Amino acid sequence: MAKIAFFSIPAFGHTNPTLGLVRELRARGHQVSYYSYEKFRSRIEGAGAHFISCDGFDAQLALRPEDGARIALDPAFSIHVLVETTLALDAMVCREMERERPDCVVADSMAVWGKAAAMKLNIPFVSSTTTFAFNRQSAKIMRQSLRQAMKLLISMPGIRRDVRRLQKLGYPIKSFLQLISNDRDTETIVYTSPEFQPCAESFSEKYAFVGPLVIPPESSFRKKGKKLIYVSMGTVNNDMLELYSNCIKAFGNTETELLISAGESVDISSLGPLPENVRVERWVEQTAVLKEADVFLSHCGMNSASESLYFGVPVLGFPQTSEQGAVAFRIKQLGAGRLLDSNSVVDIERETKLLMDDPSYRENAEGIGASFRRCGGAAAAADKIELLVSNKFT
Repeated sequence: MAKIAFFSIPAFGHTNPTLGLVRELRARGHQVSYYSYEKFRSRIEGAGAHFISCDGFDAQLALRPEDGARIALDPAFSIHVLVETTLALDAMVCREMERERPDCVVADSMAVWGKAAAMKLNIPFVSSTTTFAFNRQSAKIMRQSLRQAMKLLISMPGIRRDVRRLQKLGYPIKSFLQLISNDRDTETIVYTSPEFQPCAESFSEKYAFVGPLVIPPESSFRKKGKKLIYVSMGTVNNDMLELYSNCIKAFGNTETELLISAGESVDISSLGPLPENVRVERWVEQTAVLKEADVFLSHCGMNSASESLYFGVPVLGFPQTSEQGAVAFRIKQLGAGRLLDSNSVVDIERETKLLMDDPSYRENAEGIGASFRRCGGAAAAADKIELLVSNKFT
């Protein structure tokens, strides 16, 4: 039996893909500890892991809800938050890990405090990558704006100061790039298929493309209209009242069923009386809906996009960050969806109808979904971790 420590950032799209792996490791008899946040406790404990709360240790960052959007759009601010979080969690994480003595650390690619602790304590490390893996070849589809690049350049002196703060605490970090990116020798689990991953052939054998670990739906959903359009902009930057309103204007009072998952921030009552064919919910079980959907209008977070393609549903992408833009671009490139240029009624209606009327989009989405199912899934990911742990003792 091995002891394995998981780390993730407080985001469903980064946590959910790991839960199938946690279940697989527990089924094989391994002990799993999971450093995360109270919002995710029930899901993590439900997968069989020992939950370790991080909430009380980095609360001094005092991040506001609107900072979620800033983290996604401002690389310099994002790096600062990651370093501050690492510093805030340092004492607790190192104390717990020295007590537990894990044989391996599995950390989300954005949870750099897990990677940094593994480096500091000389523990074998695996990167858990819930979006595309990036190197010089694949990063070309990440279209960082000039404004973002300038912000990053201007912030470099501050970033270097942050790195020096980590170094003073014993972290063997040479640059921020060492924290936020993987090299060819980093053991890496990527939750997609080689067919969906851009430039998959350019990555070393250290990278295991295991496919998305889609959680089967616990409930059933049956569509009422001839066609079902499902709209969700994720769980972070989803306060998009104008988009939801224009979707209702485009497809209200038609034979097409429209289901909008609006999240917690939107004042649903401001959408007014809803037509009979329209439902707006705070939350739905997404995989249950996608089994029945004909089109998914999405922000193109990797988790949501993967779930859509897994069930063969074409995606109408309306990305809000460069990472989401890369996913949307890849879907369009493979003919499994289209990009929404604006949230106007005309654009929404035109692009959605194109996806519903042309069967090639569904066929291509189903092809990507088939490539996901050909991957090794949780078993392949667990095999990789077990191999790394076994090498530790040889």
